[in-house]
Amino acid sequence: MIDIHSHFFPRLSEAQARMGEAGNTPWLAVDADGRSGQIMLGERPFRPVTRELWDAEARVRALDAAGIDLQIVCATPVMFGYAWEAARAAEWAASMNEKAARYCAVRPARLRWMAQVPLQDSRLACAEAARATREGAVGVQIGNHVGAKDLDHPDMVDFLVFCAERGIPVFVHPWDMMGSAGRMRKWMLPWLVAMPAETQLGMLSLILSGALERIPDTLRICFAHGGGSFAYTLGRVDNAWKHRDIVRRDCPELPSSYARRLHVDSAVFDAGALRLLTDVMGDAQVMLGTDAPFPLGEQQPGALVRSCDFLGDRARRGILEDNARAFFGLGACESVAASTPANS
Repeated sequence: MIDIHSHFFPRLSEAQARMGEAGNTPWLAVDADGRSGQIMLGERPFRPVTRELWDAEARVRALDAAGIDLQIVCATPVMFGYAWEAARAAEWAASMNEKAARYCAVRPARLRWMAQVPLQDSRLACAEAARATREGAVGVQIGNHVGAKDLDHPDMVDFLVFCAERGIPVFVHPWDMMGSAGRMRKWMLPWLVAMPAETQLGMLSLILSGALERIPDTLRICFAHGGGSFAYTLGRVDNAWKHRDIVRRDCPELPSSYARRLHVDSAVFDAGALRLLTDVMGDAQVMLGTDAPFPLGEQQPGALVRSCDFLGDRARRGILEDNARAFFGLGACESVAASTPANS
């Protein structure tokens, strides 16, 4: 199996984090047992975490237990730094990408990485994407927006065109969710309601704006969490396109006709949802994504895909491995059986 959606966070001290934005730079406070810790924002606790996030050997042991042959890691989105001054964010992204490369170099046959970029400045973002892929990144991870700039903004489109022309895969992760400071403070509602909405917003921004008409169809772009609300509400969007001029204004074709230019991960946690997702997107557009090592991720990687009778052997193999191999241009990966010591 190849897992295309997982996160890491380097073991940054508070002092090291000072290269970022004063008072709001993430760093890692590791507990005395070395097994758990807390991502901090300045002096404020942000999220409790476990050692797989910063310890590559612990990560590989978890991969062995889960039967995952290869995992692609990317920044925890709190690391993006999109609100910072662009030059500082560019230095930060380069430093974090070097740490991602070192993390994966511990077990390069089992771990690969996607780069982060200073997306608030498209020129700097393109430069870092090019540099990082030369250094071994298999793609780039971006947030679905930068402030008020959604993916259809000219600066964002310029970056996506750059990636399309240079064959750099793009993984879009929702972050900085709408409504997080207002009506959705409790029960993890920003993650349960706003995060799927942010992903749908990113996908529809590309479609309804006509941006996909301007971006080469060589772009390989994947959206996290099964595309959020996209597949379920696409019929509503098509209906609006048919009956309202304002929806058709910039989008020359039926919105659903663009769905198969986009990829998604499989993190939907429900067989009915996965069936809808593969019906809408096509099974070749879906790749295994666990969101490890966070609690909202898939706890038994691949179990949902394997349990779905509506998927044939080819489709299952595609979602669990082959689609990711094609999307990221990966070669053969080391099998878990080959990498696990006989006495383990």
